[in-house]
Amino acid sequence: MDLLIAPLSRAGHAVAFAGRAILEMFRPPFELKETARQLYEVGWRSLPLIAVSGFAVGIVLSMHTRSSLERFGAEALIPAALMLALVRETGPLIVGLLVAGRVGAGFGAELGAMKVTEQIDALEAVAVDSFKFLVVTRTVACMLAMPVLTTVANFTGIVGGWAAETAISGMSFEAYFRSAFSVVGFADYIPGTIKTIVFGFIIAITASYLGVHTRGGTQGVGYSATRSVVAASILLITANVVLVRLIFFLFPESAG
Repeated sequence: MDLLIAPLSRAGHAVAFAGRAILEMFRPPFELKETARQLYEVGWRSLPLIAVSGFAVGIVLSMHTRSSLERFGAEALIPAALMLALVRETGPLIVGLLVAGRVGAGFGAELGAMKVTEQIDALEAVAVDSFKFLVVTRTVACMLAMPVLTTVANFTGIVGGWAAETAISGMSFEAYFRSAFSVVGFADYIPGTIKTIVFGFIIAITASYLGVHTRGGTQGVGYSATRSVVAASILLITANVVLVRLIFFLFPESAG
């Protein structure tokens, strides 16, 4: 019985933790300076990783798409197929997993170290709301950064696809982008990008929860960092299934 109660209890605490974070986002004081610092850490410092990864994913997708469409003589559809794949699903999911790995581990380790060295208690001792200062600021920063990072990944992915396609067929930049954007509208771009806000919330809350509940000294810090990446990735993939179904329900045109 304890094997069942313990996980359910932890899940309940995590849900309460997430609910508190949502409420605190809208209550003053707003830690704008710390939020801006976290936005720099999450967004700007993740930009090179996201841009390079998006470019590489675009090249790989282009090559796979070409090998499939060549069988049907539909090479002209390669830019449009690549654009739809990136914008609707591949771009948001890849960015979510990359940020979960880079940022999730960082949050888990940083907050875990603060917990075991009693720095969080020290903040409370000087009348600083540690939850708002440490958790809410990171959560807001992740939620704001994810759509921007996803847009960058989508763009560099398209550029990577064009680089691969022009190396094979010699297609011009103008023709490639005209074909790519001919089938993509806001009904394709907006839902997939907005759901990354949820991804950012999941990553930040998971890592923060595990970080502030770290125990066991330096070994516990490493354990929290690892668990943050694993848990955030699993939750993100699971949430993506639900969000895709929800998007198809709210935006029927995106299912076409």
